[in-house]
Amino acid sequence: MSPANKTSNAEDYLRMYRQMVRIRTFEDNANQLYLSAKMPGLTHMYSGEEAVAVGICEALTDDDRITSTHRGHGHCVAKGAAFKEMFCELLGKEEGYCRGKGGSMHIADQSHGNLGANAIVGGSMGIATGSALRAKLQGSDDVTVCFFGDGATAQGLWYEVMNMAALWGLPVIYACENNGYSEYTKTDEIAAGSLTARAEAFGIEAHTVDGQDVLAVNDLTQKLVTRARKGEGPFMMELMTYRYHGHHVGDINREYYRPKEEEQDWKDNKDPITLFGAYLTKEGIASTEELEAMQAEIRDEAKAAVEYALNAKYPDAVEVDMHVFAD
Repeated sequence: MSPANKTSNAEDYLRMYRQMVRIRTFEDNANQLYLSAKMPGLTHMYSGEEAVAVGICEALTDDDRITSTHRGHGHCVAKGAAFKEMFCELLGKEEGYCRGKGGSMHIADQSHGNLGANAIVGGSMGIATGSALRAKLQGSDDVTVCFFGDGATAQGLWYEVMNMAALWGLPVIYACENNGYSEYTKTDEIAAGSLTARAEAFGIEAHTVDGQDVLAVNDLTQKLVTRARKGEGPFMMELMTYRYHGHHVGDINREYYRPKEEEQDWKDNKDPITLFGAYLTKEGIASTEELEAMQAEIRDEAKAAVEYALNAKYPDAVEVDMHVFAD
């Protein structure tokens, strides 16, 4: 574990650990809802990448914005979303964050600055850059973080918005979650050269960081957010991480594009929650028993939220065209 910012303390670390466990627990339950045919549609699991979302979002305030992706539950939880409303959204219930209309791939939580997930690869790049332009025009000091995957670096939109962001000095951070695969193809088979060099070509400062080390991610993000507030943006972060599951929940047999040994190595030796838990116990911040108690508490919270969502009310049919078009 890399050292975090000196202003961090045990309470910060325990909150980050809790948030990472909450993401993993949410995803475990979402997967079970799909496998038991209780959830409509597909979902894309974030398990394995928790340190990225938590490390970044813990450096942000509610006034700061994020845009998310089809693999966006982790971002939503890390930015402050509640289990009950999230499970309601996945199950199409009216108490969901989008009244059941967004579902897994379009969930949003405006109250915490989450402008929403987007099922289109790279689809939120323009939204995030527009949010940063709004902040600059209004004289606000909020920062926008744009999450996207390595595969999205092939989208032309990214190059257009990076050009604008660099020209106008916008407070936006482009956070590339490089999990090694663009759907079913290795990243180095679809992306020539360095991903960070793409940002640097526009004069944008870019950094690569271990996405399994929540303290390293958080430390870098704090520094970049502080500078972005001062008008020194934009920035890019490439976060090296790994998804434990398939591209989506139906992608079960993955041996044809990645070996089981590779998956097991990441789970056994590079799991972000295990690594951070070991750090917390080594530093005397929490005991193994305390961490296990926290995990049990979160599992109980998720179980209750799932049960609530399963029994919650669906929206009335009259809402079918509600919130779809602007008045």
